[in-house]
Amino acid sequence: MKRQSPTLANHQVALAHDWLTGMRGGEKVLELLCKRFPDAPLWTLIHNPSTVSSTIANRPIHTSPLQYLPFASRKYRHYLPFFPLFAEMNKVSDAEIVVSTSHAVAKSMVKRGPNHCKLHICYIHTPMRYAWDLFDEYFGTERVGWLKSQLVFKPLLQWVKWYDRATVKRVDLFIANSHYVAERVRRCYARNAAVLPPPVDLSRFANAHREPEDWFLVVSALVPYKRVDHAIRACASLGRHLKIVGSGPEQARLRQLASELGAKVDFVGFASDEDLVGYYCHAKALLFPGVEDFGIVPVEAIAAGCPVIAFKRGGVLDSMTEETATFYLHQTADGLISGIRTFEATQSRFDEDVLRKQAARFGETEFLRGFEQLLQRALREMQASASGRHAVDQPLKTAEKLDLSLAE
Repeated sequence: MKRQSPTLANHQVALAHDWLTGMRGGEKVLELLCKRFPDAPLWTLIHNPSTVSSTIANRPIHTSPLQYLPFASRKYRHYLPFFPLFAEMNKVSDAEIVVSTSHAVAKSMVKRGPNHCKLHICYIHTPMRYAWDLFDEYFGTERVGWLKSQLVFKPLLQWVKWYDRATVKRVDLFIANSHYVAERVRRCYARNAAVLPPPVDLSRFANAHREPEDWFLVVSALVPYKRVDHAIRACASLGRHLKIVGSGPEQARLRQLASELGAKVDFVGFASDEDLVGYYCHAKALLFPGVEDFGIVPVEAIAAGCPVIAFKRGGVLDSMTEETATFYLHQTADGLISGIRTFEATQSRFDEDVLRKQAARFGETEFLRGFEQLLQRALREMQASASGRHAVDQPLKTAEKLDLSLAE
């Protein structure tokens, strides 16, 4: 007899997300989960009205005390060392099933116990990167000065790291957005994670018409770990034209660098979805010099038929192949220079149809299908635990059994 799929009809479902301050990759995942669970209330640290889609905003949203602190709407990251405290003051307490999307403390915003959450699935974009891997990039001596770095931020971030690890037990199933993040989950949390790539909105590229021009493209937040400076240095050295779409705290420094090098760089700033499609269509190639947890931008590029030049590390290895990207091995400006030269010598090998076919593997439908498979398996394990066939306090084995990565 065919086994019946578990149902959510008799279970209260809630969502948790780090913060609601814009529509970036994490919010795109949350938006689809909101469509999957249209009646689920949402817990978050802070919500800036009108910064997220109506799909997210049109539901009960529970915020933490951070919502009411001075300048928090724009400077919320300045309160980072206190995020664990805010998370503990704003935990989901009246739902049996919680789905969190986390790169900071959302995974911790769950109250466990017999009368509270019975199943917690965490779609994890990354363990806290500033606590585990990128302390120097955010709080190093060159960023904030030796005194603050070593005597203030280092002990604070050690406490944040302890909290991050201590709350791992609140999660039954981790779903990582790439193999790169799954490995970080194993290293940081000593837990397995299923792998499910995030959704990419491919519908806006359906009518994209490729007409490449003689310039390269970067689409990125202007923050240190994105290594946009490598793209500027490489293009300046080669005399190539570069257009940068995006903004961030590094913008003034990067403009100064471009000026000092005499680089031909256009800082475009924010671009609408429609304009961004145009940039992908007309760029010679996308430059991707950072190490990303997954990297939605390269998938968008190939959806428009635009090839990619990428540093060969991180989540980009889940989405790109040798047929869609030119990889380089050293994360330096010189490494990127070699990647650009290799691309220019071999660019005729890229086929738009092949690029678009690869992108089609990362659509929203594929994400929802994969998430549903994981959800059903997790529900079956939860029901088995409730009937006494498994230990209730053990992590679900779904992560050990199922890898829904779409990359070969």
